[in-house]
Amino acid sequence: MRLDSAALRRHGWLEMSAVPPSPPLRREAPPPLARPPLALYVHFPWCVRKCPYCDFNSYTLRGALPVERYVEALMEDMAAQAPEGAGRALISVFLGGGTPSLFPPAAIERVLAAARALWGFAEDIEITLEANPGTIERGRFGEYRAAGVSRVSLGAQSFDRGALHALGRIHSPEETCRAAEELHAAGLANFNLDLMYGLPGQDPRGAIEDVERALALGPAHLSHYQLTIEAGTVFAAAPPALPAEDAAADMLAACQERLAAAGFAQYETSAYAREGRLARHNLNYWRFGDYLGVGAGAHGKLTDPARRCIARTAQTREPRRYLAAPAGSATRRTVEPGDLPFEFMLNALRLTEGFDSALFEARTGLSASVVEPTLTSLQELGLMTRAGTAARADTHWRTTPLGARFLNDLLVRFLPDSAALARGRTA
Repeated sequence: MRLDSAALRRHGWLEMSAVPPSPPLRREAPPPLARPPLALYVHFPWCVRKCPYCDFNSYTLRGALPVERYVEALMEDMAAQAPEGAGRALISVFLGGGTPSLFPPAAIERVLAAARALWGFAEDIEITLEANPGTIERGRFGEYRAAGVSRVSLGAQSFDRGALHALGRIHSPEETCRAAEELHAAGLANFNLDLMYGLPGQDPRGAIEDVERALALGPAHLSHYQLTIEAGTVFAAAPPALPAEDAAADMLAACQERLAAAGFAQYETSAYAREGRLARHNLNYWRFGDYLGVGAGAHGKLTDPARRCIARTAQTREPRRYLAAPAGSATRRTVEPGDLPFEFMLNALRLTEGFDSALFEARTGLSASVVEPTLTSLQELGLMTRAGTAARADTHWRTTPLGARFLNDLLVRFLPDSAALARGRTA
């Protein structure tokens, strides 16, 4: 459930006053900016059909899939970005979309071989392929595994035929079940199922039934998120009737209870996993790690300790323009120091584990004193809590259950509209 700021004020949970004044400026040197782990995201922008709720950079495939041309462009793109990750082996690769499983295993193998040659792979690298159950031929998962894929994220969304139709999905519940069977047979038991709740006409019983059917397939990880209406989608122009917020909150609570009973621990806002099966690629995002973005519309984040700066990159979004653009033409934007607290919190506070002040300093190059007044005020409101570690006392922060429930409204307290955050670099 999410309430806006006005609703929070009515409930007396959050007074949206200005961020507390910054502490007196300190003259000591700022903490070192560390170089975090490096991951690779590769985007495949085409789908058989664009779902009406989807606001990702994806496009309905018209005509033949340009496999060879697109793979060549990806390889040129990676070569152009090779210096960015020099000396750092990749800890994870995520092949996302769109629908990457439209591309044959041989194409995926070429992309992975090029990435390995350019940067090297960590010994325990995680390589995830997103797949739509309706675009996988039986028997192909074994070929993807042979190509180097070690984890699959399967877009189930629901096991209710009517819900799948309302969502514009092209697969059936039976196809999801067959895909899961093939994953196990191929030795890819480390797979995720995407599942949605708050669907048109859904009630808590229907949401629980989806979770039960998902659990019966033996996934290692489950992404469980609420259907929301996003700007620019078909649903935004013609929104379906969705369950009320309170009803959706009841669905979520019931599903969380069932997942916990099945041994799935919630470690992120919408992610649940069996022990040892947390998604390493996503964890790198939430812990403010670095990642290279390759492919149409892909984004990246890169840390330069020597220059004490963090940059974000973005590739050309439209596939034809991406294919026509010269390699290395991604836009690059340096993140302003005043924006770093919000960007860090936007990621780290999604994790149930929260973050330690030392991680904030290492990943942003800012003193923890920049955000401590805001964190303390949120603690006083019951939205954040802190705990000590063996090494340092009272340095670990995480949201309370109330803070997690209203996370978006909590995050606005870190927006760079205060002198405290804007002057962070000089702390």
